[in-house]
Amino acid sequence: MTTHAPQTSQSVTLPASLDEAVAALSDMPAAVPVAGGTDLMAAVNRGQLRPSGLVGLGRISEIRGWRYLDGHALLGAGLTHARMGRPDFAALIPALAASARAAGPPQIRNAGTLGGNIATAAPTGDTLPVLAALEADLVIAGPGGSRREIPVSHLLAGREMLGPAELIGFVRVPLLHAPQVFVKATGRTGPGRATASVAVVLDPVRRGVRCAVGAIAPMPLRPLEAERWIASLIDWDGERGLAGEALAAFGEYVAAACIPDPAPAEPGQAQPVLPPAVLHLRRTVAALARRALGRALS
Repeated sequence: MTTHAPQTSQSVTLPASLDEAVAALSDMPAAVPVAGGTDLMAAVNRGQLRPSGLVGLGRISEIRGWRYLDGHALLGAGLTHARMGRPDFAALIPALAASARAAGPPQIRNAGTLGGNIATAAPTGDTLPVLAALEADLVIAGPGGSRREIPVSHLLAGREMLGPAELIGFVRVPLLHAPQVFVKATGRTGPGRATASVAVVLDPVRRGVRCAVGAIAPMPLRPLEAERWIASLIDWDGERGLAGEALAAFGEYVAAACIPDPAPAEPGQAQPVLPPAVLHLRRTVAALARRALGRALS
């Protein structure tokens, strides 16, 4: 598997269907499922993981595409970032396509998958704030052909976890047919890990704005009060434009909600302040939120 790992006995199973993969995991509880391997192999190379067995998901064709279902798109967990970044997918879910194109260099986008991004749940996962803003659901495959659905936010927050021999099979995303934007800031030029990211989705039917901020916390954050406030200012029956002052105020509202000021000090003590690096991060979030909403409304 890697030149840095000691030679150990390992079993590799390559199932052809989702249920076969679940059955393989049931038979080998210590085995690890692997799709693109972009996170798994990095952990192996660092010596953080020594799986006794692997269940490869690359041959399961049913999770490598998508289809329409009752006003939603049912996305296979095996969709690669490169596939999601193509124009036909971008016409379907623009913000998710934008996040997939920003996920890293070509070798990462060609291998990394949507399900792997969710299962790994790294704070810097680019698709995660988009899925949170879209309020996507996960279809979990379990033993005996069972299927259950949970909100993606529940898994990312640890409210509901995958059980033994369970796999993320599909992601169910509502098709809003409305503007949606993903933007991120990195610590260097070109594709890189996000220091902060923002997804903004408009929902004209419900006259709502959904916003999620990624990379600054263990899971994407939803500034719900800021969403409700800015939605009340939008003329949903008109041109939907907002003044620059309103966009700037929304950015500050989002940033303050996600990176709040320290708690007030006790009487007689100095008032604590945010460190310069945290203040810079808050300004970055404000700028991203302002930019994302402005692009969505335009």
